[in-house]
Amino acid sequence: MEVFVEFWWNLSRELSWNDAIDILLVSFLFYKLFQLVRGGRAFQMVVGTLLLILLFFASRWADLTAVNWLLRNTLAYIGFAIIVLYQQELRRGLANLGRAPLFRFLNPTSSKGTLDEVAFSLLTLAERRVGAILVLERDIGLRSYVEAGVMLDAVVTYDLLLSVFNPKSPLHDGAVIIQGDRAAAAACFLPISINPQLGKELGTRHRAAIGISEDTDAIAIVVSEETGLVSFMEDGVIVSGLDAKQLRSKLRDAMGQKDASPAETRSGSVSATERPIT
Repeated sequence: MEVFVEFWWNLSRELSWNDAIDILLVSFLFYKLFQLVRGGRAFQMVVGTLLLILLFFASRWADLTAVNWLLRNTLAYIGFAIIVLYQQELRRGLANLGRAPLFRFLNPTSSKGTLDEVAFSLLTLAERRVGAILVLERDIGLRSYVEAGVMLDAVVTYDLLLSVFNPKSPLHDGAVIIQGDRAAAAACFLPISINPQLGKELGTRHRAAIGISEDTDAIAIVVSEETGLVSFMEDGVIVSGLDAKQLRSKLRDAMGQKDASPAETRSGSVSATERPIT
């Protein structure tokens, strides 16, 4: 015990403020990197990369010339491999750097009235078994998806959303993207999730909603035309079978309007790989 105390005492005397800040920053970066890859496909790829590096040093120690030559020439391109293999995680990580509270004033959030209009219209569509997918922008901009759709730039209202998702409307096939209190565009096509763990029962709407919630911090709500269920997607996680109270609570909580109650937060929450949705 005394040796341990003496070691830390000597170390603290030798460390400067610059060293302490340096260690804290490196620790923070490693922590954020772990958060980025934890629980996702990137974690397995990181483990595989580390195994290759360990095998490289082991081949040098064991004097395995052929293995060492192969790994040495392979690891020379590890930088390019990281960009290719981890492009989705790197894009999401860099985007998250801009989500600091200091910059949130740049992206207007949806008001409580807009969220109520959204919830009311989605529940009406669910009763009528009309399929719909709606995306609400948060801190990460969705401009590229908006520009690929049909521009609306209209105030979000119950009548507008029901008109857009009317099966006879030319705009019903695709997503409506909401920025603040305005419907920015309709008929927007979203990235389909390529998560291999998703159930085959998930339809295209649900996979697209999961995809946009994986690539950005946006939230997506889907109405299934086959079951009439309302599903809520956030960070690649799907919550299905929401009633009116739960949907409003989740919308307001996700958009920073209020905190959801513990009972509403727990209700119906499952991983996208745990419940098949049609």
